Amino acid sequence: MAGPLPIADPAPADGLLPASATADAASRAFGVYVHVPFCRVRCGYCDFNTYTAGELRGLSQAAYADQAIAEVAFAHGVLAASGVPDRAAGTVFFGGGTPTLLPATDLVRMLGAITDAFGLAPGAEVTTEANPDSVDADDLRRLADGGFTRVSFGMQSAVPHVLATLDRTHDPARIPLVVRWAREAGLDVSLDLIYGTPGERLADWRTSVEAALEEAPDHVSAYALIVEDGTKLARQIRRGEVAAVDDDLAADMYELADDLLARAGYEWYEVSNWARDPAHRSRHNLGYWRGDDWWGVGPGAHSHVGGVRWWNAKHPAAYAERLVAGVSPAVGRERLDHATRETERVLLSARIREGIEVSSLHAAGRHAVAGLMADGLVDARTALAGRLTLTRRGRLLADAVVRRLLEGAS
Repeated sequence: MAGPLPIADPAPADGLLPASATADAASRAFGVYVHVPFCRVRCGYCDFNTYTAGELRGLSQAAYADQAIAEVAFAHGVLAASGVPDRAAGTVFFGGGTPTLLPATDLVRMLGAITDAFGLAPGAEVTTEANPDSVDADDLRRLADGGFTRVSFGMQSAVPHVLATLDRTHDPARIPLVVRWAREAGLDVSLDLIYGTPGERLADWRTSVEAALEEAPDHVSAYALIVEDGTKLARQIRRGEVAAVDDDLAADMYELADDLLARAGYEWYEVSNWARDPAHRSRHNLGYWRGDDWWGVGPGAHSHVGGVRWWNAKHPAAYAERLVAGVSPAVGRERLDHATRETERVLLSARIREGIEVSSLHAAGRHAVAGLMADGLVDARTALAGRLTLTRRGRLLADAVVRRLLEGAS
């Protein structure tokens, strides 16, 4: 079960936004995230806001699409009443959970509601996450026919014992099938990998990266396993049933992945993400890293518009009850002050390939750049030209780089 939501002010029942959120809204990109909180089984490492059938308090997954559609209509009304100008969604992302546990027709209906409410920008990116064992060729064709453009498969590993430790249920042999079906449907393909699983060797990780590259995906994500408190995996490590994650080995795995991906023609554009070319970068996730606006639909989903951030009730039952009552499903909200927005700008911008304009840093941050260059954490050539970008060593130590850039900030 996911941890508690942040502590902040209560969200207003009508959801209306302060005037500050509307300033310059027309110049900011807008996206929609739809959280589908259902999973067939709970993976041992996962602390996302997800629920298996036995945890739904009698709620039916079949009702979820209509609930999400009701929030989309509510969102459109709130933004209009708050004075936010109409903006077509440039990206839509269905995440979870496992969105494809719902019928493809439900996902298409939800996308249709978003299109009706906001419109989709020309060339909009529309993604769904999927487990390899949660879709077939017909599902993927229906999604493509219904307006989806991209699918992100949770491959995680190609090695059975690693998948078993992660409680992943799919057969690695299914990856080539689902990728082929997605290609035949006309969908772009991303493969998500996880490294640093207890018991995973460097050779295992090489096998997984090479297996992913054999499928020639448009995009690859490789995330270091983070063992969150309260998860099954954390309890197993605490009891000594599995080994703790080895940070040095995880760093070796990151460097190996970067080498293999670069050799295959993939370019990193965010610390954990690589694409064949800029056209195949995840524009939706770039919107998060760049501080754009988005509305998050679904239980526990977070939203952000113009420096105002809010989040919905976590449990699907509580979420549904609020929608039935005609009030905002949001339960908490915060208005980000200048210092917080600046901290988040540096934290997120530092992670992407475009980096940060050195001139945009405060004085202490600018002063720190010379030391970061000397330590090989930022690219000296681009820094001298006025833009701070991470070296590979800097990517491994991105949090430390950010701390040094923010030291002395007020």
